[in-house]
Amino acid sequence: MSEENLAENRDEKAKKIQHPKGKLSAYERIDLLLDEGSFTEIDENVVSEENPDGEAVITGSGTIHGRPVYVFSEDFSIMGGSLGEIVAKKILRVMDLALDARAPIVGIKDSGGARIQEGISSLYGYAQIFKKNVEASGKIPQISVVVGPSAGGAVYSPALTDFIFQVQGIGQLYVTGPGVVKTVTGEDVSYEELGGVEAHGTKSGVSHQICENEEQAFEEVRYLLSFLPQSSEQKPPVFITEDDNERSVEILDNLIPENRNHPYDMNDVINNIVDDGEQYPIQSNYALNIITSFSRINGNTVGIIANQPLDFAGVIDIKASEKAARFVRFCDAF
Repeated sequence: MSEENLAENRDEKAKKIQHPKGKLSAYERIDLLLDEGSFTEIDENVVSEENPDGEAVITGSGTIHGRPVYVFSEDFSIMGGSLGEIVAKKILRVMDLALDARAPIVGIKDSGGARIQEGISSLYGYAQIFKKNVEASGKIPQISVVVGPSAGGAVYSPALTDFIFQVQGIGQLYVTGPGVVKTVTGEDVSYEELGGVEAHGTKSGVSHQICENEEQAFEEVRYLLSFLPQSSEQKPPVFITEDDNERSVEILDNLIPENRNHPYDMNDVINNIVDDGEQYPIQSNYALNIITSFSRINGNTVGIIANQPLDFAGVIDIKASEKAARFVRFCDAF
């Protein structure tokens, strides 16, 4: 059987497991992320004795808006997407290729964590992935898309990446599940309460973007990458705009109220300054008293940080400080 037929058979089996749960298969997710027909699988023949037809991750390269990216997509239909020695090696290889090519890496997360059957080998694999995340930090954009459980050892790597997209209802990030919490504390808690979008999108600030479904998540990843350079050694793409860079923005003359006790929406200021009134907010559901977003001025990408008077009068508290500092750090690196 050809490699193409093997991939098709594997995908059909995965769909039968994933679709009833309201989730897509690993291959379907890659197809949504990348430009049509651009995906080239890497190490498809690297398998283990337990899974001779394919391991619990699919790795490869492709393009987004014609620019190269590397991707790994965890396959929950195979041993719960658990990470063993072979899975770790495949992920590390594609991360190395992304670093060598100075191209972004996108990790699609759907894993129950370490493969306990492999013991210390699995934990060592996680340690190597964390180390590689740190090595790539500030060099190439690292993006995580949480479209299933990211549990146990699988939860740490996303937190080391630059941006986390989390899908409502199916994407969860937690170190230990509800069963362990119940045993230790006696508290009943659901997976969603423990590590869902409410916990990480609005309270902890771990997730940068909350998405209603997988299609939205991958469309937003593509949009985010349009603002970013391929690496810290390159410049972001320049877009043609019809806005006159010498235009007068008269609305700004009367936007700020004379009464200091009356708030106003800082987004009105931003949207009237940037190209085509277009901005892409980051962590828009967390620390609402400060705005962090990507936009363009005269076709060039800019990072925007602004106090938001509509929330807590725009004062800077701990959460706002952390949100802004992390955004500044990313902009400084790239």
